[in-house]
Amino acid sequence: MTNSHATALDRLLDPVANCLTPEVARRIVELKVDSALQSRLDELAAKANDGTLAAAEAQEYREYVDGLDIVGILKAKARLFLSRRSAANGQKP
Repeated sequence: MTNSHATALDRLLDPVANCLTPEVARRIVELKVDSALQSRLDELAAKANDGTLAAAEAQEYREYVDGLDIVGILKAKARLFLSRRSAANGQKP
């Protein structure tokens, strides 16, 4: 994902961030992939590094990476939400 694409995606996700509640933000921050998916990602990453990904695997890998980018942006927005909320309440984040 290019930097300009990530910036556009970040802006597109702003309305989602504006809907966050403290509980939802905490749950987003805690999101993790399950072990089976992590194993598959590791396998695809290794093949990508070796240059041995089949076309279908390359597409699968791109889809995972794009999805993880979205989750990463949402997590950053959730952390920022929680940090700002804590600061507004005079608490440590």
